Amino acid sequence: MGPDRIYLDHAATTPLVPAARDAMAGALEMWANPSSPHSEGRAARAALEQARARVATALDWDGEILFTSGASEAIALALKGFDAVASAVEHDAVLAAVGDGPHIGVDADGMVQLDAIAKGRRYAIQQVNNEIGVIQPLAELGKIIREGGGLLVADCSQSAGKLPLPDADLIILSAHKLGGPPGLGALLLRDLSLLHPTGGQEKGYRRGTENLPAILGLAAALEAGFGWMDAVQHLRAKLDAAILASGGQVVAAAAPRLGTIGSYRMPGISASSQLISFDLAGIAVSAGSACSSGTLKTSHVLGAMGWDAKAASEVVRVSFGPQTTEADIDRFAAAWVTIRNRALTA
Repeated sequence: MGPDRIYLDHAATTPLVPAARDAMAGALEMWANPSSPHSEGRAARAALEQARARVATALDWDGEILFTSGASEAIALALKGFDAVASAVEHDAVLAAVGDGPHIGVDADGMVQLDAIAKGRRYAIQQVNNEIGVIQPLAELGKIIREGGGLLVADCSQSAGKLPLPDADLIILSAHKLGGPPGLGALLLRDLSLLHPTGGQEKGYRRGTENLPAILGLAAALEAGFGWMDAVQHLRAKLDAAILASGGQVVAAAAPRLGTIGSYRMPGISASSQLISFDLAGIAVSAGSACSSGTLKTSHVLGAMGWDAKAASEVVRVSFGPQTTEADIDRFAAAWVTIRNRALTA
């Protein structure tokens, strides 16, 4: 990035933290396959298992951990081939894994509304929504699901490390959302019997050589900590107030939200136009709606919350990381006003 640009798209991917970069650079000297029986392979295996224990300690997790190629693979392992249902606001990868069919509804603030629970069924509910930052009450929802004989699958891609892990049966996380490397995820589970074994690596539950440098990078990123979270909660609250004062709308303002994600509507100006204008102003953000084949499609998250297509098409997502400063927020808020005024007077 150029020196004058501001990156506010950390929910999409966030830069490697220095500790993760250093750990990966060192691990590149350990090139042996962790599944090989020779001395070099055994050394790589020992480093991998140490990293697995470090990740468990950092997350305060006492169950199993399987490393994957990313959150999407972890989602597929947890949900495909099982009787599963997802909330209507889950990530597209979760909705694809559970297939077509009715989804668990949400209210106008994006909060999951559980009705009947089927014994033995898996309920996929994210801890934090990737578009709007809403935090689901998984302690309460998990209790309802378990009392009904179901299992809770929690997508914690946006929240791992930033919030305590929920008491779920299976948990998904993504390394590149928390300062680790892209191309790595993990599936945390209470018991391996919750999965279908497929043979191969990771205790026989997924195939492919383990990405040791990335795994060591994830462990280092988690150990680096998230002491910056209080600061971004303040920054997000400041931006919320600035958007409201400038005639905008804060999505899910009444719901509990993680400080790293804010979603905002600029009435009358499409998200695609906003993204171009913000980019020209040196600010990287993303749309609150998915862009596919050059056509802006209504966000399924906002649609599930009752938003009409036009209003949903005017929403952008602003997401914060450890590098975000108060000056960044001031500059974004000023650019927001400029873009809105220019569009309204055109």
